[in-house]
Amino acid sequence: MAIRYTLWLDPDDVARHRAVEADLEHYFVERFADYPHIRLFGHDPYDYDAPFNRLYEALLARANDYCERQWRYVPTPVQLNTAFFRAVGRSNKFLRDPQDGDPDRSDPE
Repeated sequence: MAIRYTLWLDPDDVARHRAVEADLEHYFVERFADYPHIRLFGHDPYDYDAPFNRLYEALLARANDYCERQWRYVPTPVQLNTAFFRAVGRSNKFLRDPQDGDPDRSDPE
């Protein structure tokens, strides 16, 4: 298997890598606007058919194609994942249940 990731092939082009990562984050925020509000966790955060998990998989594939087409750049899975979750953090499209498995959130009872 050949190395395809641009970050690995040209690690010294830091400015380009950062520009692509920033654009990826912006790309994800724009795609989130196309969807209604999405519940983050729900009863089973590992349910592959949950809307958030299906959205994650679909948008990462679309973002990879976007980078190759727009930038002629092949992002690493880590770059895609990081940009996606940074965008989730910035977006107001995601809702959390009171008890979503987060140990830092207290029970309102």
